[in-house]
Amino acid sequence: MAEEIERKFLLRSEGWRGLAPGMAYVQGYLAANGACSVRVRIAENSATLSVKSTTTGAGYREFEYGIPLEDARQMLATLVLEPLIEKTRYTVEHKGFCWEIDEFHGRNQGLVVAEIELERADQPFEKPAWIGEEVTGDPRYYNANLARAPYGEW
Repeated sequence: MAEEIERKFLLRSEGWRGLAPGMAYVQGYLAANGACSVRVRIAENSATLSVKSTTTGAGYREFEYGIPLEDARQMLATLVLEPLIEKTRYTVEHKGFCWEIDEFHGRNQGLVVAEIELERADQPFEKPAWIGEEVTGDPRYYNANLARAPYGEW
């Protein structure tokens, strides 16, 4: 089990573009309720099954396991809640921290968010100039909720 602390932000500019190559992700949720979510994800040629606890502020628990790629494809085609989450992830290093920028496609087109993973909730970090408003505690931006209420429908 891994306890993770992540903070999530909207972006204020396109200044991050060109700083890293992107990787295509497609994911779907087998279950999502008030206590946890169960996600199937394909990232290029690898697949994972993840169980995440409900987010409380910036922290949550996540259990993640590699699964056969063909199993993931079948689950995404037949078992998950619609719509699928489609995005391109860019990993950008800035001042000793790794920022994961997700540019959403499909029914979440137009949404771009950045996350930073921290060792502790009060850990200081310097925001790049392209980081905007923090949305860590806003459940609308959780991927499991974007599968139920896509950004394009807000």
